[in-house]
Amino acid sequence: MSNGVCEIVKEACGHDQALLSFSCGKDSWAAWLSARDYFDFQPYYLYLVPGLEFVEEYLVYAERVLGKRIVRLPHPSFYRMLNHAIFQAPERLRIILAADLGEPDYEDMRDAVIEDCNLPDNCWVASGVRAADSPMRRAALMKNGGVNANRRQFYPCWDWNKAKLLVELEKANIKLPIDYKVFGRSFDGLDLRFLIKIREHFPRDYATICEWFPLVDMEFARYEFNQRKKSQPAVV
Repeated sequence: MSNGVCEIVKEACGHDQALLSFSCGKDSWAAWLSARDYFDFQPYYLYLVPGLEFVEEYLVYAERVLGKRIVRLPHPSFYRMLNHAIFQAPERLRIILAADLGEPDYEDMRDAVIEDCNLPDNCWVASGVRAADSPMRRAALMKNGGVNANRRQFYPCWDWNKAKLLVELEKANIKLPIDYKVFGRSFDGLDLRFLIKIREHFPRDYATICEWFPLVDMEFARYEFNQRKKSQPAVV
């Protein structure tokens, strides 16, 4: 079934150049493994915070496996958090407003990669979305067969289950990032799930996060406040 998706996309674009949305997680590896015989992929990674060492170390490893430079670009959520002053000190607001960053979306990121790498304008993007992820995704993917022509996106491993994914990762000797050991999943947010572990295991990276989002410690203060509130006796 996955091979059929690749054939449809190759026929639609007329060449074998494609982008790979690479998150460092197991699903993005599955997308590459399921379609690498059909496409010459240009991978790109959208970072939530610039310059995190544990992320960069894994990207260097992934570049060796993929045999390609991974283009690094800001995630749309990075712009959104800055523009909405998430974890920002008041004195920074004037600077953020003056910067007028805009709020690029995923298609803007795709176009930036295409321009940076001098690729055909009609390149499609492969990602590791799978039907097994949720009932909603299953319904959508069953309907479009793993191809979204309007957005020029395709999901070559959409019909893989977790068992097949793990078998293919093992066969290819793919090493997953430290994220899975530390967080139990790939890093993708600045909520307490990730921050508490980053502060413990990657103190230099936590300092980097604080440089960009100086009030991020408020996540810990909010958690401690809620815990104290829960421990207080109810007022009758």
